This record gives sequence, C-alpha cells and structure tokens, in this order.
Amino acid sequence: MSGGYEPIFDMPEAPPAPPRRGFASEINMKGLIQKGTSFALFAVSILLVVWAFGILEKGLLVVYDPELTERHSQFKELSGFDNVTTSGAGVDVCIVDTGIDLHHPDLAHVELAGWIDFINDRPDPYDDQGHGTAMAGILVAKNLLRGIAPNVNLHIAKAIEKTGSGTDSDIAAAVDWCADSGVDIISLSLGGGQGIDFIFIETDELEGAVDQAINQGIFVVAAAGNDGGPDDDGDVASPGSVDDVICVGAIDTDGSIWSNSSVGSNGWQLIPFKIARDDPDKKPELVAPGEKLAILNAQIDGTNSLYAWGSGTSGATVWVSGAIAHLLEHRPDLAHNGSSGGSRDTVDNVKEWIQNSVVPQEGQTEHDDYYGYGRLRVDALIATAG
Repeated sequence: MSGGYEPIFDMPEAPPAPPRRGFASEINMKGLIQKGTSFALFAVSILLVVWAFGILEKGLLVVYDPELTERHSQFKELSGFDNVTTSGAGVDVCIVDTGIDLHHPDLAHVELAGWIDFINDRPDPYDDQGHGTAMAGILVAKNLLRGIAPNVNLHIAKAIEKTGSGTDSDIAAAVDWCADSGVDIISLSLGGGQGIDFIFIETDELEGAVDQAINQGIFVVAAAGNDGGPDDDGDVASPGSVDDVICVGAIDTDGSIWSNSSVGSNGWQLIPFKIARDDPDKKPELVAPGEKLAILNAQIDGTNSLYAWGSGTSGATVWVSGAIAHLLEHRPDLAHNGSSGGSRDTVDNVKEWIQNSVVPQEGQTEHDDYYGYGRLRVDALIATAG
C-alpha cells in the first residue's frame, strides 16, 4: 500500500526582501521558504510533495519582475498556446490540491463550478498552503500571468493538508468527487509510492479511483515526480504510473529537460513485479513547462508578494491539463458525455494523438524515459485530432 501523497516542487532560499514562498517555493510557511525546503506532493518526500516545482536559480518571492511575464510568454510560445483560438470554454476541470485563494487579485474573478474540503470540511474556498493556488493560477489567472485555459469551469477539491501532505484515502475520495461532479479532466499535481500488488490484490485506493474515472472517459493528468537525477527511485510517481493516466515531466523554455524530472521505468521487472509498458502508455508520456515557472503566490501568512518562481512537474501537469481543455473545446464530442466519449477507448485515442503531436528532442526516434514521446504542442494536438 502506498504512503502519503504530497505536492511536487522545490524551493531555494528566499531573498531578504518579501516574506513567504511561491509556487513550489515557499508555498507552505515562511520558515520553509527561508530554508529552501523541497516542495513536492509526492508520497516518498519528506513533507511537501506537490511536485511541480524544484530548485530555483534566484529568489522565489517577488513583487514584480519583468522576467515573470517574459518566461510565461516564452512557455506559451514553446507549447503552442499562442497559436490557438480556443480557451477551454465549456470544459470542466477539477484540480485536487491544497485549495485555492480567491483573495488573490488575479483570481478574484473566478467563480468556482465546484468546491469541497476533505481536510477541514470548510464550506468556503481557501488555501492554507499555497500550492493549489499556484496550480489554479496557471490555468485561469488574469492580469500579469494570464492563464493558459482561462475559460474552463473550475472545480477544486482540497485533499492536501497545510503541511503539504495528504492521504491515499482522502485523495481517492477527491478523485471520486471530481468524477461524480461530471468533470472532463482531473489534474493531479501530486504523487506517491505506487500501490503494491502483494501477491493477489492491489491496495492503492487512489490508483483504483483513477482507473474508475478513466473508465468513464475522464482524462486524468498527473505529475511524473521531482526525484530525477542521482536520487531517482527508478520510476514515475503514482498515480502517474497508471497506464492510461497522462504522466508529465518538466522542461525549461529551451525545451531541455528539468534535471529533477523523474525517469520512467518501462521495461519488464521481476521485483517488484511489473510488466513492460507499451505505446502510447510509456512513462512519462510527454514533458511540458516546469522549470522556473512564474506562478501566483497565495495571499496567506502576511505575504506582500503576489508572484513567485517555482520548478517541478506539478506545474507541467497543469499545462497539459490546460492543453486537453483546449482540445475538448475544439472537439466536445470527446468529452466523457460527448458522442465519441465516455469510455477508456477515447482516452487511448487521445493518448495516441499526444504521442503523434509532441515535439521530440533532436535525434529522438522513440520514447525516452525522461523526455517521454516529446514536448507538448497544443496547436499540433488540436490539428492531429482533426
């Protein structure tokens, strides 16, 4: 059985200026930021495992920095978001995370389509940790860092505690709630240890909930993890490891892989037993913007900073969730309640289109255990879908 789950990203030491963290940076507490604690919503990580952000080259907390908009625009261009006319309109997306801070001025316009709190059972939206606010901002923010799919119908399930960790059962319940709410996409910027089939039965509730959602034709996108490099545990995190989940690694603005993006293990394995993965389900399936992302900083703990920097596969996950929202606006028949949707076959078809529309590295001719099939291009994905 898997352990706890946490968000995914890391933070460097904060500058002596504004207090607090940012996306994957100090999203938790002032002290965490100052100490540069790794922020990843992954089960095996120490505290926070919201894998979307990792090591930053400069301070996390900023009042304003022209580079924020510059890098945000560069990532949009790299991924084709500057070349589409869709905006995610009519598509329902559910983010399972630490909540959302609707008091942030760049999110003040948001009217949630759904909210639930599995941690404290509070009726009104809030975020006592910050990671969820950063994730939601990538999708729907206005003003300085305009979201990549600003017109989606956004549902938020808080299943991650203030400490940045969550339980298998809470997150599984959140996934079930998203599915029961009729969403089209479930975005999971988190990860944990894979469920172990100890002889006969699988005990991972989250993987089971994810499987049930996919069977209904709901697209589930999850982070690959932030333990790449010499400390890599050998495979992507759960539930990104589930066959038909779309698992996402992280890249920089030049398309190069982020050094902490987790590697996939796609061959046959005896201990623990695992059969080889086949196309288009090799992990990760693709990579997307994730290194030194410009993100919203939740307005909690007395912070004066609206924005921050963060690196990790959590943010990359949301970029792919946003891309699928564009696809479903373009092809509403592919939604779970559409004429061509409602089954796992639809998810399989879209995964094949992802495989055929991404941009591989120079010289890459097949799946790469770090880079997947290639980097996200939302315009090419839409064109491939017809």
